[in-house]
Amino acid sequence: MSVYDEKREELERHEFMMGVPRGRLAVTLDAITDAMALVGQHGVYCQSQRQLGMPAMDIQVVMKSLKDAKELIQGVMEELKANA
Repeated sequence: MSVYDEKREELERHEFMMGVPRGRLAVTLDAITDAMALVGQHGVYCQSQRQLGMPAMDIQVVMKSLKDAKELIQGVMEELKANA
């Protein structure tokens, strides 16, 4: 099933409120935020052996990548808003 089918209602709602590009980016941000929450929960159970109290290194790398992707998308949304 396509993501467009899976998230049809959410896409329609955000696209109506913000326009198609920004609406799709908003849904993408929601998906990344959900992924970050899941990875964060996993990090509680997979602790680093070298850094006590920190998630395992692979989880730290995934979280950084998700945070970076989220920041880039937010930048695009701000640019679209400024040019609207």
